[in-house]
Amino acid sequence: MGGGAFILVLAVALAESVGPAERKCQLNGLWRNDQDSLMEISVLGDNGDFQGQYLTRVTLSGGCAQISPLRGAQQQLGEEGWPTFAFTVRWEKFSNATTAFVGQCFVDAGGKEILSTMWLLREAVGSLEEDWKATRVGRNVFTRKRTTKGKTLPNLSPLCEAVSSPAP
Repeated sequence: MGGGAFILVLAVALAESVGPAERKCQLNGLWRNDQDSLMEISVLGDNGDFQGQYLTRVTLSGGCAQISPLRGAQQQLGEEGWPTFAFTVRWEKFSNATTAFVGQCFVDAGGKEILSTMWLLREAVGSLEEDWKATRVGRNVFTRKRTTKGKTLPNLSPLCEAVSSPAP
C-alpha cells in the first residue's frame, strides 16, 4: 500500500471513530421542521449572531405565507459543540405577529443534526381585555435539509399568486 493510500485509510478510520457526541452541530444551512416549514440560516457571525429567512407552512390567517426575516444568537461554542440559541421571526406581509424561538442543536446517534426548539408567538390584539389570548406556545423539531447545489429558501418557496389564484 502506497503512502497516499495509507493516509487516506487512516483519515477514513479516524473520521468514523468520532462518535455523534463528539461531532459539532452547526446552525448555518437549510432546516425543515415537523410542520414542513423551512428555515435558512445564512449568516453566522464570529460573535454568535446570525440571520436568515423563515418560510412557515402554518399561518394564523390561513393566507399565503411569505418568506420572513429571522435574527438570533447562539452561545459561543465551547468543548461540547452543541450550542443553545434563540431567534425571532417577524412575520412579514401576511400576519401581525412575532415569534421567539429558543433551543439547542444536537447530533443524534445516527449523526443527524437536530434543532430542538420551543416557541412563543405573540399576535397583536385590539385591546388589553383580549391580551389573554395573544400569546401561544409550542414546540418544533428541525432537521437539516440537504439540497442540490444552488437551492436556497427563495428557490424552494411557492409563489403566493400561484397558490391563491383559482385554477382555470
